[in-house]
Amino acid sequence: MKSATRNRPQSIHSWVAQELGSRIVGGVYLPGQYIPNENDIGEELGVSRTALREAFKLLTAKGLIESRPKLGTRVRPRKNWNMFDAEVLRWCFSSNPDTKFYMSLYEMREIIEPNAASLAAMHRTDDQLSALTEAYQAMEEAQIGTDAVYKSDLEFHLALLEATNNEFMASLGVTIETALENSFRLSSAIAEEYVDSLPGHKAVFMAIKEQNPVVAREEMQTLLVNARHALEHTLAELHKTPV
Repeated sequence: MKSATRNRPQSIHSWVAQELGSRIVGGVYLPGQYIPNENDIGEELGVSRTALREAFKLLTAKGLIESRPKLGTRVRPRKNWNMFDAEVLRWCFSSNPDTKFYMSLYEMREIIEPNAASLAAMHRTDDQLSALTEAYQAMEEAQIGTDAVYKSDLEFHLALLEATNNEFMASLGVTIETALENSFRLSSAIAEEYVDSLPGHKAVFMAIKEQNPVVAREEMQTLLVNARHALEHTLAELHKTPV
């Protein structure tokens, strides 16, 4: 494998963790496999053993690897990976994840966000409603084909989680921001599907504005189901084999 020594950050061990983490989630090193020893990796990447060991500590903390005495460092099963870690999520998206990955994300959202919408309808403040209003208006005003499309969508959902006034919900939004951004970027790739999603977002927004938790939950559930179907369609279109 060729050495990847360009564009290194000031923190060498962070760069090494990124390089190895990307290889792990990208399938270069598979779960259960032992990765090359320190000497081989150090020589390939041109880094010290100290930098490697610090990188291994980072990857261990993220659940990606484990060290086994006298055997080496092995990639842990995928179920042990910390999928709520922003860096792990970023590495996953950079490796062109399959449809199952996206569907798992949406299944998780369908469990959490309808209840978050209900909480927001009950507990939102006027300032939080203003933030949600601005986010929805930005969605309506976003020019198709620009970054404003997915960025405004992201801001809407983050503002909603913040409006729950539940510190765990708000923290979750920050944690999975990378996942949401990438899924919104993909789902907005087809203009018609983004436009079709606006009424659903408005229905959620209006239920929160009117402080109706039951309707807010129902509308968010409907929005997410429709969004999942739209994403499935987008992925199918992107994966079509050219004739």
